[in-house]
Amino acid sequence: MRRKTAILLLWAALAMMLGSCRHGLQQTLTDVTSELGNIIGSDEAEAKEVPAGEVKPTPDPSKEPTPDPSKEPTPDPSLKGGEKGDSLSQPSQPASQSEANSQPSQPASQGEELLVDTTKMDSLQLAVYRHNKAIDDSISLDSINRQRKNGIDSPVEYVANDSIIYLAGTNMAYLYGESNVKYQNYDLKSEKIYMGLDSSMVHATGALKPVQKEGAKPNDEGEQEYELTGTPVFKMGEDVYENDTMAFNFKTKKGLIRNVYTEQEDGYLRSQISKRTATGEVYLAKGRYTTCDADHPDFYISLSRAKVRPGKDVVFGPAYLVVCDVPLPLAIPYGFFPFTKSYSSGFIMPTYGDESARGFYLRDGGYYFAISDKVDLKLLGEIYTKGSWGVSAASNYRKRYKYSGSFFFSYQDTRNGDKGMPDYQRQESFKIQWSHRQDPKANPFSTLSASVNFATSSFERNNLTSMYNPQAMTQSTRTSSVSWSTTFSSIGLSLSSSFNLAQNMRDTTVSLTMPDLNISLSRFYPFKRKKAAGKERWYEKISMSYTGQISNSITTKENKVLKSSLVKDWRNGMQHQIPISGSFTLFDYLNVNPSFNFTDRMYMSKVVRSWDDAAQREVCDTVYGLHNVYNWNLSLSASTKLYGFFIPNRKIFGDKVDRIRHVLTPQVSFSFAPDFSASRYGFYETYQKTDAYGNVSLVQYSPFQNGMYGIPGKGRTGSISVDLSNNLEMKIKAGDSDTVDYKKISLIDELGVAMSYNMAAKVRPLSDLNMRLRLKLTKSYTFNLNAVFATYAYELDENGRPYLGTHTEYGYGRFGRFQGMSQNISYTLNPEKLKKLFGGKNKDEEEEEEEDEEGIDTDRESNIDDTMVKGQRNASRKSGSKAQTDDDGYMTFSMPWSLTIGYGITMRENQDAEKFNKKTMRYPYKLTQTLNLSGNIRLSEGWNIAFSSGYDFENKKISMTTASLQRDLHCFNMSCSVVLAPYTSYNFTFRCNASTLTDALKYDKRSGYSNAVQWY
Repeated sequence: MRRKTAILLLWAALAMMLGSCRHGLQQTLTDVTSELGNIIGSDEAEAKEVPAGEVKPTPDPSKEPTPDPSKEPTPDPSLKGGEKGDSLSQPSQPASQSEANSQPSQPASQGEELLVDTTKMDSLQLAVYRHNKAIDDSISLDSINRQRKNGIDSPVEYVANDSIIYLAGTNMAYLYGESNVKYQNYDLKSEKIYMGLDSSMVHATGALKPVQKEGAKPNDEGEQEYELTGTPVFKMGEDVYENDTMAFNFKTKKGLIRNVYTEQEDGYLRSQISKRTATGEVYLAKGRYTTCDADHPDFYISLSRAKVRPGKDVVFGPAYLVVCDVPLPLAIPYGFFPFTKSYSSGFIMPTYGDESARGFYLRDGGYYFAISDKVDLKLLGEIYTKGSWGVSAASNYRKRYKYSGSFFFSYQDTRNGDKGMPDYQRQESFKIQWSHRQDPKANPFSTLSASVNFATSSFERNNLTSMYNPQAMTQSTRTSSVSWSTTFSSIGLSLSSSFNLAQNMRDTTVSLTMPDLNISLSRFYPFKRKKAAGKERWYEKISMSYTGQISNSITTKENKVLKSSLVKDWRNGMQHQIPISGSFTLFDYLNVNPSFNFTDRMYMSKVVRSWDDAAQREVCDTVYGLHNVYNWNLSLSASTKLYGFFIPNRKIFGDKVDRIRHVLTPQVSFSFAPDFSASRYGFYETYQKTDAYGNVSLVQYSPFQNGMYGIPGKGRTGSISVDLSNNLEMKIKAGDSDTVDYKKISLIDELGVAMSYNMAAKVRPLSDLNMRLRLKLTKSYTFNLNAVFATYAYELDENGRPYLGTHTEYGYGRFGRFQGMSQNISYTLNPEKLKKLFGGKNKDEEEEEEEDEEGIDTDRESNIDDTMVKGQRNASRKSGSKAQTDDDGYMTFSMPWSLTIGYGITMRENQDAEKFNKKTMRYPYKLTQTLNLSGNIRLSEGWNIAFSSGYDFENKKISMTTASLQRDLHCFNMSCSVVLAPYTSYNFTFRCNASTLTDALKYDKRSGYSNAVQWY
């Protein structure tokens, strides 16, 4: 009997381990319990003394326990997982065995306790009941089946690639081979994971695998080396922790991690042992912080202990700097690194250095205010030991789909020399910059933009930063503008107002216009019918428009602007322009365009001039009031197009050239304007001048000659202008001779001449001859040339001095006198263009080649161009880039470089009377040439050299010459720039690339004004 009992107990244990269905386990336990009850009951019956004639009771089949539908087991969602996707579910608490074996008169409802009357049971039933009751109590106390109160309120998913071992005695699950456990936002991956199914603890670690030495054979003797692979990677939301060994509690959310590696914003944290609290804070011991992403960092800050608040900051105790595994004697007792993904306020570390003229300094230190997501503020200051100081404020603002901009203000109080000494000097300077941009989506009918850049002439000289910026140091002019405009599309009216400022940094002259208001009415046809019927009438083609302008301006020194008088010193006025024009076609080929232009000017003052005989000088008297000055003119032009075709001789040009087309566009125009210097208009006046010798002359002048919009011209104008424009194109066959496709080639894009004759002029009625030439040499390069040929020749007076006479050059049998020209040309040379020039590129590469940069350079204002700036950026390495190899497997030789050559030439007459050639009656020509060079060369990955220079042929001097060297050191960046001419300076910088450490780990060495290097 005992053997049978043991077998049944073993059967029950196996059923509990292997069963995955609660109903099956319940049924199995019921059967086993019933069998055990029968055995125990039979043993008690045998041991009990039975009277003679008494029959042993047998169980009544009608009283066999039936399963209660209300007790039907339900699956427990707390745990699910399995090997390679197989699910493994743990059963919840089964139904009571005593309730299953009792004989209730009515089935109990779910959740209702069933009361059993034991007084009505015999001894056998009572024994079975007590035995089942004991089993129910032990099952209810089982940690797997009792209702979970350990804090796990969502499913725990786990999977293993190799195997899963479950021990029922310890309720532990062992996961091997690329295991993964997920719970809520926690994700743990490791080679080995041990987890308790009756608790919330999880342990993870890697696996040791032997390392095969390079060149060693499998049977070689020696100490075997192992490496730890498949180390745990623990993710908590966006935080990722890589470590060797870890233990984590899902309930308390606490963990212990060894050799942890985690990334926080721009930095990386490592520590030998770490502890995570329930709030997410991590305490580190023997940690390292670095911004280097290499497995073996180039540098790090060794932390004895630290506290990490993810997404906020790292606070650490004693720490020191380690570079290339060498500890440096640079230690700090404590510190912190802020980590934030949103705007936050904080202090800005200053830079330090010395400048012999002003002493030691602390610069660019202050506080940053994160006011909101739309606006911020940065306050900086600087102070010198010899009394100089300065403050600055910078702000950026932005409102999505509305506007954005920035504002900067800086004030400097510079003191050079010692106070009380003769060389003591004090200067106050300031600078204002404002940039504002309006989003086009904000208001399509109204815009506001600003670009303000104003600084006193001494600001750049006293600012250390400007000394190492050649563009800012040598800038001679500054311009500022603020403009506003709005339109009324329904009537075609537009209003615009602007504030303009032009500043000359050399002589401190400023030209200020405030405000400049413009009103314009778009072209409209006043005689056009609203409901047109039939053909368009000739008068319906007449159109007109209106433009009005109001301005108020002054030109003075920058220190006198605020002291000037608005009435006496400022110039102001108003101008109206009304053009009326029409366009007609005569005889289907002739285009006729008449026009009438009326211009009216209103000034608030005029200057009356007279001659003081006693003082022998001109006297000016300003008369204030509203004065009206106007003028008008008439013009009539006619133009057409004439086409001519030439079919070349096939024997000479072949069959590929189809024909040549010549387009001639003649235009004749006539313009007339009366003489507004006549006395009836009142725009010109005269006064009598008597010099010291008694000579009397009549001087004519205009009281409005200083007006903003000028004055009408003197003399009547009745000129006829002739313009001839020529275009020459050739059509050739494209492809084989069998195809009919043609393409056009431009031989001369335009060759034009223009000249006019003033019928009302009494002297020199002919104008100079203007000629223009445009050639399309390539798709990306167009050659332009404009030339002027003087009509009238030079003559000699009685003293033998040349003057412009009244006889034409053509009358002397000479062509018009060439007046000169100006041209700027630039060309960029690099290895790709060299290959293209020598046929080293295939067609595919040519199609991908960018457009050539050669051509006319009209924007070159200095020797410093974009090529140098681009070259300096080439020193940055591309992360993850692989070296290119040739067909033989060797690394491809690559040394990218570029050289930009800019040449400018200006040719003008040298009108020096002593150099006049009396034989040819011409002045010699004077050439002004400039040569600009800039380029860069990348020696290797991370090394780059850039330079820029030039030569002024007129002054025979080297122009602005700069050079720079940059070295990318992965985590650090080293740069050195020098200015060689026209002054000398150097700037050496070595700093960390990461933004969090760039102000702390750096070294700057700069030259000052008094200690600049003088090499020549």
